[in-house]
Amino acid sequence: MINNDFKMPVVLIGNSFKYEIEAILKLFFNTARFSFSNAPEDACGDSFVSAELFQQDNTVNLSVTVKLLDKAPVQKCTAADSEDDHEYILCHMLYHILCDITGVVPPWGMMTGIRPVKKVIELMRAGKTKSEIFAILRDKYEISDPKLQIAYETALNQLPILDKIDSKAVSLYVSIPFCPTKCSYCSFVSHSMDSAIKLMPDYVNALCKELEIIGNIVKETNTKIDTIYFGGGTPTSISADDLRKIMEAVENNFDLDNVREYSVEAGRPDTITEEKLRVIKELGAGRISVNPQTLNDEVLKVIGRKHTGEDALKAFELAKKIGFKNINTDLIAGLPTESAESFRNTLDTIIDMDPASITVHTLTLKRAANLFDKVSENIKNPAAEMVDYSIKKLMDNSYLPYYMYRQKNTVDNLENIGYAKKGYESYYNIFIMDETQTILGAGCAASTKLVYPNGKLTRIHNYKFPYEYIRRFDELMNKKEEVIECLKKINSSIL
Repeated sequence: MINNDFKMPVVLIGNSFKYEIEAILKLFFNTARFSFSNAPEDACGDSFVSAELFQQDNTVNLSVTVKLLDKAPVQKCTAADSEDDHEYILCHMLYHILCDITGVVPPWGMMTGIRPVKKVIELMRAGKTKSEIFAILRDKYEISDPKLQIAYETALNQLPILDKIDSKAVSLYVSIPFCPTKCSYCSFVSHSMDSAIKLMPDYVNALCKELEIIGNIVKETNTKIDTIYFGGGTPTSISADDLRKIMEAVENNFDLDNVREYSVEAGRPDTITEEKLRVIKELGAGRISVNPQTLNDEVLKVIGRKHTGEDALKAFELAKKIGFKNINTDLIAGLPTESAESFRNTLDTIIDMDPASITVHTLTLKRAANLFDKVSENIKNPAAEMVDYSIKKLMDNSYLPYYMYRQKNTVDNLENIGYAKKGYESYYNIFIMDETQTILGAGCAASTKLVYPNGKLTRIHNYKFPYEYIRRFDELMNKKEEVIECLKKINSSIL
């Protein structure tokens, strides 16, 4: 297995298929680095990959060669009609060589995209039966039957919600990118409260101002808000007074009468207080998340959390006492030092707490995370055993899979799945994965996703860091013109 520090030369001759070839390589070596070139002489040394395409007369010839450490070079070649998908054929050959050399067979096969359910839904809408869908995806991507089954189950639960989407409505995302500390697995742009506290008054004021500006745009274009989501970071890292001020800015600038879902990630149990929960409930949010990730105290220490498993259970009970009925809980399979038995105990205990929804993520080894320094240890975590247990256990307890996504560098090439009791599926989570609804982002590191009536998708990114968001606020607001244009088109159905 290639270790984290290894840099493998990848030579592309007669083609520019860098993105997909790198994606296939990462299925097997998810934390290695790759250096790309077009020079044949770079295909040398202990390890390399060469992918070649050349045309002779009316035939396209394709060849892939892989040399891996102490293994002899392996080559596959084929000739193809010039109308064939050359990128797919090269990737297919590379995939099979790597399966043979490494002995690894990725559960999602060759599928490298982050939205597998979207492909299932497309085939459902095309009138394909379950067996036809399985055959098509198995043939093209070589996905295992268990993963096809969970993707199909997720699509079944997601499709009725997507079919009722209001194409003229939009969602609102509010970013509060602060946490008490940074977890070792986290790569998000979030900032510890110790370092950010001096910026907080200016940040809250700027965010409230942006919400006012977006609110005016929404009113001027006669746009309806469908869902609202407070994320981060951990929104409850800030004080109850600051949280109230931001939520009042939402209440004062947007018509909440038709909002179908209002979520706040309460997140880390060490930030949850009765005062903050009462502010959240009073100002209209009906869905919250309490996210311990694990209830194992030793694992919590390893990942940099300052709370215990008992703290998480107390926070959950407090939220129920205050009157929240729609509570989500996030867990992570494959955390460092966590055993399969420990994960099972956590999941079983959480199910006994009876949340409305449970999301099971798989540990992702990202370069920006502190955990990446110990990547070789974490690759060996029994994540697949944990995920397999969670699928059966949750579905046996009436939690149905309703949204799913995959990420690069995930242990064992696994997935993240949201499960919910019937009627408690999160619309926002579905919409952001399916990319069928415009989402207006407010705050530092927020992203606005504009979905035009003709299917065109445009992203507008806010500045990543609080000091930059505050200092360059006026520049950022200049980007709102495109938002106005898109909302006008959505509401007038101009293509």
